[in-house]
Amino acid sequence: MTIEGIGPVDPIQRFNKTEKVNKPNASQTGDSISVSNEAKLRSEIMQAVEDVRNLPDIRQDRVEEVKARLQDPSYIDDRVVDAVANEILSVFDVD
Repeated sequence: MTIEGIGPVDPIQRFNKTEKVNKPNASQTGDSISVSNEAKLRSEIMQAVEDVRNLPDIRQDRVEEVKARLQDPSYIDDRVVDAVANEILSVFDVD
């Protein structure tokens, strides 16, 4: 009986070999990110919502303007009454 070459004595030896690691290119020295269009849109929406939340609940300039108009006796006429009534009906979804 003859035994031909069976390979290395230590079968784990082939797993201990180290391989060369590819180094990153020199042109990729800095970090970078990319932002999707959806993320940009959501950011704009979030900013708009935040801006609206920061607005005062009562716009004092508009209140003063309405007060001045109501002081004028000729301001309230049938046209104004009809417009206000229609607006109230539309708010309550009544036609």
